[in-house]
Amino acid sequence: MLDKRKFYINGKWVDPIEKNDFEVINPCNEDPCAIISLGSKKDTDNAVKAAKTAFETWKETSKKERLELLEKLLVVYKKRFGEMAEAISLEMGAPMDWATDVQTGSGQTHLEDFILRLKDFEFDEHFDQKSNNHIYYEPIGICGLITPWNWPINQIALKVVPAFATGCTMILKPSEIAPLSGMLFAEMIDEVGFPKGVFNLVNGDGEGVGTQISSHPDIDMVSFTGSTRAGRLISKNAAETIKRVCLELGGKGGNIVFADSYENAVRDGIRNVMSNSGQSCDAPTRMLVEKSIYERAVNEAVDEANKIKVDQASKKGDHIGPVISKTQYNKIINLIESGISEGATLAAGGPELPNGLNKGYFIKPTIFTNVTNEMRIAKEEIFGPVLSIIPFESEDEAVKIVNDTSYGLGNYLQTEDREKAHRVAKKLRSGCVYINGNAADAGTPFGGYRQSGNGREGGVWGLEEYLEVKTVTGWKD
Repeated sequence: MLDKRKFYINGKWVDPIEKNDFEVINPCNEDPCAIISLGSKKDTDNAVKAAKTAFETWKETSKKERLELLEKLLVVYKKRFGEMAEAISLEMGAPMDWATDVQTGSGQTHLEDFILRLKDFEFDEHFDQKSNNHIYYEPIGICGLITPWNWPINQIALKVVPAFATGCTMILKPSEIAPLSGMLFAEMIDEVGFPKGVFNLVNGDGEGVGTQISSHPDIDMVSFTGSTRAGRLISKNAAETIKRVCLELGGKGGNIVFADSYENAVRDGIRNVMSNSGQSCDAPTRMLVEKSIYERAVNEAVDEANKIKVDQASKKGDHIGPVISKTQYNKIINLIESGISEGATLAAGGPELPNGLNKGYFIKPTIFTNVTNEMRIAKEEIFGPVLSIIPFESEDEAVKIVNDTSYGLGNYLQTEDREKAHRVAKKLRSGCVYINGNAADAGTPFGGYRQSGNGREGGVWGLEEYLEVKTVTGWKD
């Protein structure tokens, strides 16, 4: 079992001030795979103090200096790419191919893109030719970064890298149930030689270190990715000090499949939902199908779901692994059972363990048909490999059903009619709309409406989240 009980504070790996061990569980076999420490308020205070001291000099560094360090970090990341994939596979049960190509690959992509964006970003500019005002973009200060377990290095890169790039200092709290990738990233930062105190890592849970970060008077900004419930608590904790809060929260994405959709639209939608074992906040977990093709779509969906294999992370091939924890497993199974009790038709999968897997948090790809938008499975974020299929008759009805949710992160639509695609995309209330299976390009903004959060991550928008805007008058006088 890995011993990862130290924290990274002020440029050094240090022991926690108080003993509070926590076992990290391998979701494939339910056995402990590592032991970490949960930080105390003293640990958090020490990390904040280090970041506050470092900010005084780090904020004065040039763009060139920060770029050089980020480019060195990219080199180290590529060198230790395989280690990162192994860490992610171990901590969250992701099959190695997925952990390598998608999970670890996302961290490299974000790092590369932020380097490109930083090169072109202007931190000061004239207001316009007729004005004697000048506009400055300045680092917001000390940032508390709280990242999730489902896309660990993806979200770490989306927060840590722009904080570095803009001249902020930071305290990272990775998820305590998937902390290994974050700690490895800290090792990379240490290997590069960033100035001490610029980056600090303290492990802990939401009630402990998470609350300490969000309420700390010396932290200027909190960036959090996770559940909507936790986002509400963080907002309340941060309100006392009026710190900036950037939230990327839950989702209940709709996927509108029109009768004129491309040939594999339904099958691609199933693969999208089930990938990462259904643990993606922008997954299209409600599939809305035009009634004229409903029966065919259901048959295709069930056939595709039944083709998806569930197996151990260590095995090669195209399959999904377990969900992250016993808590998540129980929540998902409870929602599957609620779908059955509320009268939806269980067309594929179900609450039983997949064949041959009697240990680990494995769930079969599950599809419900004859679902109404009032059922729990259509309203609540399940965060597992579960899909609801809902019929619709008209374009307006489809839009109404998709928007009938408290969330607004990612929605999807499938049609060969470009004008209809553009028209419907504008009507869907979400931060992202994906047309015909096209993914977002690197550097595009990611974030949600309503209870899916606020703020945007990625590209120039991701840099701006960590900046204050200053107006200086009389610049030309």
